[in-house]
Amino acid sequence: MTTALSTPPARSPGDGYVQSFARGLAVIRSFSADAPSQTMTEVAQRTGLTRAGARRILHTLHALGYVEIDGRQFRLTAKVLDLGFAYLSSLPLWSLAEPFMEALVRDINESSSIAVLNGNEIVYVLRVPTEKIISINLGVGSRLPAYCSSMGRVLLAGLTDAELEEQLATTELLARTPHTLTQVDPLRAEILRVREQGWALINQELELGLISLAAPITNRSGKITAAINVGMHISRMSAEQALRDILPKLQATARQLSEHMARSGAY
Repeated sequence: MTTALSTPPARSPGDGYVQSFARGLAVIRSFSADAPSQTMTEVAQRTGLTRAGARRILHTLHALGYVEIDGRQFRLTAKVLDLGFAYLSSLPLWSLAEPFMEALVRDINESSSIAVLNGNEIVYVLRVPTEKIISINLGVGSRLPAYCSSMGRVLLAGLTDAELEEQLATTELLARTPHTLTQVDPLRAEILRVREQGWALINQELELGLISLAAPITNRSGKITAAINVGMHISRMSAEQALRDILPKLQATARQLSEHMARSGAY
């Protein structure tokens, strides 16, 4: 059964709010790994639009080259990537960060990623992989729930108390594994512990067998703007070993990134 696409809490629209543009973005967001190809009716159902409204937007996106049509099926084209790469190229942080991450990955032989917070999710903006260790296909633009990911907890820990409470109130805490924290009070306590200690460890909460460590990347004023992580499989390393052998190197890389970005004036 298809339902209207959920969206993160939106800012109150002002006089400059263009509803048709917002609907166009909703149509683009309705396509996903679960729905890479959709009919006009399916797009309307997933976005909450009328069929006529979905039709106008889809044909506009087609005319602009962002959507292709095959019979009754609509699909996004690679041109949509221009929207994401405009964000990546507008922030020198990501190109400056890659050499540091590559050095870390060579040293520890484990994958590393950087993500930012977007609503109740984290969005991957840079990734240096080794071998594939989890079933989730991660890459730039991938999204994961913030509450049960190591980078997500670091980013949530960087919020104000009021912002954190809003996140907890608007996040559906689903059990991804038997180890996932799904109660608000224990989750809040864990996030506050992450804020105090300056790093996060996820031990099989996101996926069975996956251990992940994350540390914050801060700007010149000390605000957490991104997070960097290392993902490992328990068949190769226990959580205790990761804390002993990987965490110091991850923290050192996070500090180098924060200092380098501040000196470069990248953000």
